Amino acid sequence: MNRAVAIVLLGLVSPAAAQWDQTAEQAAEAAEHYEQYCALCHGEDREGHVNDHAPSLKSKSLMASGFPWAFMYATGYGRPGTPMAPFFEEVGGPLSRDEIWQLGVWLRKQVDVASVELPLEPVEGDVELGRSIYENRCAECHGATGEGGTGTALGNHGMLALTPDEFLKYAIVNGRDGTDMKPFGDILSENEINGVTAFIRSRASGWTLERPVYHQPPTAEDYILNPGGEAPDFDLKDGAYVMSADLDEALRKGRRMVLLDTRNLALWQMANIDGSVPLPYYYPDRNMDALVADLPDDGTMIVTYCECPRAAAESVNRRLAERGFENLAVLWEGIQGWIALGYPVVVGETESVEIAPLHMPDEES
Repeated sequence: MNRAVAIVLLGLVSPAAAQWDQTAEQAAEAAEHYEQYCALCHGEDREGHVNDHAPSLKSKSLMASGFPWAFMYATGYGRPGTPMAPFFEEVGGPLSRDEIWQLGVWLRKQVDVASVELPLEPVEGDVELGRSIYENRCAECHGATGEGGTGTALGNHGMLALTPDEFLKYAIVNGRDGTDMKPFGDILSENEINGVTAFIRSRASGWTLERPVYHQPPTAEDYILNPGGEAPDFDLKDGAYVMSADLDEALRKGRRMVLLDTRNLALWQMANIDGSVPLPYYYPDRNMDALVADLPDDGTMIVTYCECPRAAAESVNRRLAERGFENLAVLWEGIQGWIALGYPVVVGETESVEIAPLHMPDEES
């Protein structure tokens, strides 16, 4: 199957758009989108690991094997359970499919490497052999249960659902240049590499994904929590950060404040601290100005939080400070830490759905 046909079947872009060409205007807009949405974690120069172990987008190995489908799926649908949120507008993100396509084309053009055509057939391997190798060679960076660390979260159901086996195998064989992921092609045998690939794939079996039923953001009149309450008396760490325990205590005591969730809107919709207002870090100035016009300018404490645990929230606070807001704080542990410490969040109603490996229709179907 050629690359253009695969793109169309995957539903990523229309046949007319399934081209590698990009106008100067499209390239400029894509570069702006990268700066707005991606640079915070992946780095201004695409070097990766600036925040949340976001991978390098300069890696020739990644760009040779991952474009277009792996990139489009990861950017469009995110990595559930990680800070990598979905960016397709139909799942709550800010970008259209064509905008994500142009972003991918722009990223691909920044790396001088030939694309590799990878087959979509499954890799057959000894899962138990792969398990043993994974535990001894991979778990240190990727986590004992694939949860990630200095390496990518390989146990992520979103990644496993949407990534063909040969993409995983290519990364094992060739590594990710510019990162700590070394190539194992000269270290492991073909059987061992196939086993590791099969083992990683097996982690998708039986996993479920929660399908969120989204809820609406609060209206302007509800931005202030406990409007009749007293101001919180936070002892801010380094004069800028509030600890989860102190924020929880203030909320339970009915203190007056505003909570701003600075993550991707889709993440806010799935789970957030009760009463928080979504103000994504990537909002352009015109949208930021429109939203902050409804925020109280009387010194009410404004607490921002993100998943980073702090980078996105800090960037929003800097922009708020530029607009004259003074009583600002960032949640030190971020929402992941907040949840890990046992503090409550509001979630939408969900239903479990099966997650199956990517399947492409054969010629008969």
